[in-house]
Amino acid sequence: MDPNENTPFSLVDRQFLVTGASSGIGRQVAIWLSQQGARVVLVARNSVRLQATYEALTGEGHHIAPFDFLSEADVSAWLKHLVKDSTPFDGMVHAAGVQTPMPIRASSLSHWNTVMGTNVTSAFSLIKAFRQKGVCNRGSSIVLLSSVMAHAAQPALLGYCASKGAIESMVRAAALELAREGIRVNAVAPGMVQTEMADSLSNLVGGESMRAVEQKHVLGLGNPLDVAYAIHYLLSPASRWVTGTSLVVDGGYLAE
Repeated sequence: MDPNENTPFSLVDRQFLVTGASSGIGRQVAIWLSQQGARVVLVARNSVRLQATYEALTGEGHHIAPFDFLSEADVSAWLKHLVKDSTPFDGMVHAAGVQTPMPIRASSLSHWNTVMGTNVTSAFSLIKAFRQKGVCNRGSSIVLLSSVMAHAAQPALLGYCASKGAIESMVRAAALELAREGIRVNAVAPGMVQTEMADSLSNLVGGESMRAVEQKHVLGLGNPLDVAYAIHYLLSPASRWVTGTSLVVDGGYLAE
């Protein structure tokens, strides 16, 4: 009998890479994984905010690895270097991303490239880097952050909606290709979650528009921990037969 069958949700002594760990969902995911006995490598651009996340972690063996995915640095070489002084990863959560609402009439190619580069190109680079020999263990799990905006839409979010649709297509294609290497690839698609990003959106669109969005979540707005629980499942042996899909965690937003 596989010992994991007795504790299929256990993450003890596993190591995970978490991007976007300086705030929001990524930060909560990192904290939750550490509370489950996992070792976490924290990635984001802001070293000061990464340090704050690091100090909130439980247990030992965690590391900080600042990185800017919009730079021209070689992601594959960087990730290969990370495991030299550590052990191969058992999974990766790519939570780094931007929303930056912008009406089509005011959007520029620069704005589009920033959104796609941060949300999509970075995911491609990480998937390519993660599957390198010695970087991950067989049976590893990759989880990308999608959004309900991959399935529905809101005005002024053309780039964001397009980027999350691309993420879910990427998940399906990567899952098929990496299955032979023993790597599962999935996404989590949250609805509106109470984070700094949601606060920024509220400031841009106004209170009335935000209340309308909130009302579409029949269970109310989510908490980052709600998303962390779903990611925990996709990283754990409990989801060993799950790949190429997107798990919607949206408080009923898409049920209408």
